[in-house]
Formats: sequence, C-alpha cells, structure tokens
Amino acid sequence: MTLIKNWIPRLVFLFLVQFTCAQEDVRARNLGIPFEGEPGKLNAVTDVSGVEVGLTTIIEGKGTLKTGEGPIRTGVTAILPRGKKYDPVFAGWYSFNGNGEMTGTTWVEESGFLEGPIMITNTHSVGIVRDAVIEWQYQNKFFKPLNGTTDVFWALPVVAETYDGLLNDINGFHVKKEHAFQALQNASGGSIKEGGVGGGTGMVCHGFKGGTGTSSRIVGVDGKKYTVGVLVQANYGVRRDLTVAGVPVGQEIDVPNNKIRLGSQPLGDTGSIIVVVATDAPLMPHQLKRLARRVPVGIGRVGGYGGNGSGDIFIAFSTANEDAANRSEGKIINTIPNDWMSPLFKATAQATEEAIINAIVAGKTMEGINDNIIYGLPHDKLIELLKRYNRYKVQ
Repeated sequence: MTLIKNWIPRLVFLFLVQFTCAQEDVRARNLGIPFEGEPGKLNAVTDVSGVEVGLTTIIEGKGTLKTGEGPIRTGVTAILPRGKKYDPVFAGWYSFNGNGEMTGTTWVEESGFLEGPIMITNTHSVGIVRDAVIEWQYQNKFFKPLNGTTDVFWALPVVAETYDGLLNDINGFHVKKEHAFQALQNASGGSIKEGGVGGGTGMVCHGFKGGTGTSSRIVGVDGKKYTVGVLVQANYGVRRDLTVAGVPVGQEIDVPNNKIRLGSQPLGDTGSIIVVVATDAPLMPHQLKRLARRVPVGIGRVGGYGGNGSGDIFIAFSTANEDAANRSEGKIINTIPNDWMSPLFKATAQATEEAIINAIVAGKTMEGINDNIIYGLPHDKLIELLKRYNRYKVQ
C-alpha cells in the first residue's frame, strides 16, 4: 500500500482503516486454540477500566532499500493507564534480558509511579517519541505543575522498542512527532487491532509475521473480581521453537521460508518483546514488579527463552488507588496481601501467552525493504496441527 506524502491525510486514512478493521480480524480463539483462564469481555488490555490504546501505522513504498526514502513499515503504540486523565499509577518493571530499551524505568523503580503514557516504537525512533511525549504532555496540560506554578513540569517518559529493520527503513527515521501525537490523541478503550499495526507494524515473531497482540483474564481474589490485561509487541524467537497450546507448531508446520536479504549469516534468536501488564487489582509497586516477573512464564509457553539477542522488558501498573500520587496531602492506600497474589500471577502468564499468539495469528504476510518477505502463520495449517495433536477446541 503506497500512501501519499502529505502526513495529515495519510494519518487520517490510517486511523480510519484501523477503526473499521478493529473487530474484523481473526483471533487465536477463533481458530480453536484452547487457552486456560477466563478472558474479559474484549479479551484485551482495555478490559481494565480506564486503559486506552492508540496506534499509528506507517506503510509506504516497496522495493530496494533507499535509506531516508523507504520502504517504510513502522509505527507507534500508545498505552494510557487512565486515558487522557493525569493521575500517576503505581507501577513496577522487570528486564528478563536487557538487549533492548525502555526509557524512564529508573524513576519508575525509584518512585513507584508511572506518571504518563507508555509508548512502543522501533529501536531507532525511541528518542523522537520520547521527546514528542513531553511536548504532548505540555501542550495538553497532562501534568501537575511544580511549586504552585502554572506550567513548570518535568517528565521522564516510558518509551520501549523492538527492531523492525528486516522490513523497515529503520535508519531513515520515518517516525515523526506527529505520529506519536496521533497515537496519543486517538487512544481509546474498546477493541484493539492486532498484528502488523502501531509499533508492531514491521515486527517478526517466531519466524512469522508478528507485532501487536493483547489478551485479558478475570480472576477472583478473596471474593472480589479483578482484571489483568496484557499488550505485547512481539518481535522475538525462531520458528523451530514456536509452540501453540503445547503443539510444536514451529517444527511440524510445512510452510516456505521467509525471504530475507540481510547479510550471509543466519540471524538466530534476535529481536525483542515488550510486554505491558495492566490490572485494576490494588497492588503496590513491589507487587507490580512481582507481576512483571511472571511474564516470562507466558513467553516460555510459546517457545521463548530470553535469547542473548532479545530485549525482553516488561512493565506492570495498577489503576486502583486514584490520586495516590497527591503531592500535597497523605493518602490511605488500599492493597492486598502477597499471599493472595497467586491468581494474578497465573492470569499474567495466561494473558501473555494468548497475547503473543494473537499477535502471530493476526500477522499477515508482509513485504518490506529489498523485497524481503515475512510470511503470516497459515491458519488452515495451524488448525490441521491442532486437530492432529488432539488440541483443537470446537468453537
């Protein structure tokens, strides 16, 4: 798809495409993949009340790579814990393997709060997206001024990345601040488009087209119902390790190899995965870090193991305890005992697993730079394998 050069109509067009397609794509459960746990209404991170997600997708050009011109296969994802309302949330983060980046996490660790949106893009666009968030926050008064002033503030935005250089002109720096603005402004609740969209546009997961995926779980804790939602940007792993519902799909599936021109050496297990965990359970920062530490359980179920070349970085936040970051008065904080957290741990692992598979199932074959082709996972062959291993669940 070739888009016109003027970025304003291009972004409007992309937004309309994303809005109209949000509920048309096939998801993993539609293919008969059995998953454990009870999903929320949308089976998405937006099942956590107040959470909003915005996507900007940039797809332009084809053929030989011309740095600075294209082809372009990239984008930006925005996750706003309380929508457009400024009210910092308790948060914790964890790095399973650190060959990647998530800015702002030293202050999350120190303060225990996430004070703005979470953004995800490609590796070489972290800087401009970070700067754009600060400008957006300032323009939209998405902050509480310091020392009784009207406009003095500082921000350390959380921006994460995965590498899309197999399909995208990553050194052409095609992500601009306008793309970050669009993702933030158009963020909303409701269904989320998956696969090659937003920051996940040019991503590859376990040798198939990957990208953005989401899922959720409803769990009971001491007689109360809580929601755990997950959003992933999946760009890690090799095909032979892909496991779906216990089926060794990567080893068994009969599909053509991707067409990639990127040097003569095999790529191995490179790439990354960013995972955002949201919950309405009243958790403290140290408990949210514990939640983030359970993400690798879900990744492992799909066949990931934190390879040396993979940046596997996760952040978790809670939308409970509104106004907890009030700087002028003390607050009484609600929380739950550590002894009650096991159902939330399991929900995190389950939702992570399904979100990754949703990203792969939604991934459609994409051609990028130098006519590189990453194939989507063929649904018919996947269903055939599920039935052969007696893992197909009748819908």
